[in-house]
Amino acid sequence: MELRQLRYFVVLAEELHFRRAAERLFITTPTLSQQIRVLERELGGPLLVREPRVELTAAGETLVRTGRAVLSAAETAVRETRRASTGGAQVVRFGLLNGAPAWLPARFEALAGAIGARLVLTGGTTADQLRMLAADEVDLALVRGPLEIPEQFTARPIASEGLGVVMSARHPLAGHAEIIPELLDDHELVLFARDSAPGLHRALLAGLAARGARIRLSDSAMGHAQLLAVLPHRTDLVGLSSDRVRDHPGLAWRPLRDGPIPVDYVAVWRAASRHPIHAAVAETTAAGRWRAPM
Repeated sequence: MELRQLRYFVVLAEELHFRRAAERLFITTPTLSQQIRVLERELGGPLLVREPRVELTAAGETLVRTGRAVLSAAETAVRETRRASTGGAQVVRFGLLNGAPAWLPARFEALAGAIGARLVLTGGTTADQLRMLAADEVDLALVRGPLEIPEQFTARPIASEGLGVVMSARHPLAGHAEIIPELLDDHELVLFARDSAPGLHRALLAGLAARGARIRLSDSAMGHAQLLAVLPHRTDLVGLSSDRVRDHPGLAWRPLRDGPIPVDYVAVWRAASRHPIHAAVAETTAAGRWRAPM
């Protein structure tokens, strides 16, 4: 038996519903069902009744009770081993969002230092970070909103940015001091892959449409770093970014006349976790969102 399979079963036992459990675990329903059957074959009998509704068998009741104790012991063992391997220092496994403003990781570094800990970083998209949180691969993650936060997570909005239009310095719209949304009509817009942050993807397109822009969404999809590398050489494309790319070579950034499209940065952690970094984040955001240093 793998701890991963045990975790799957415990979540399923809590939900008694395959789809809801799969959503909490950020896996597909068929994958969850397959892993439970593997577990049942290994243990020699059914752990639950699937029809007409999901119910635990006597064996399932036993496994969920003992399984929670095993998972708790495993988490303690990992935490204590990490502490011993770093000479007693606390470690924060931090999920760093791709393309985040440079000052945000520095702020988390300062918070970790204040509690005598150090950050161990793992990069990824919003979807990657939520999957890693669910699998207990990170203690704290930075994601972009708007997004729906699963109920097993705690979320704190920590900062925000306003987006304008970024394009090649040779793009026909680069001569404008600001972009009237209608000027974007029929221009090809490059965004990140939809499944990397579905809520934000929808919000950006809705924000442009609400301002009267009729854009064409590009077949290409790329992250922020790739977008900045491609746009200087493509006068047929536009993208969205904050003004922190204003001085990037070969690019022109222009504000939208009707105001920026907002993007939130959100710190997320597992509600059941008791890592001291969570209290530090909550305390520093109690008075409001963080602001970029001047």
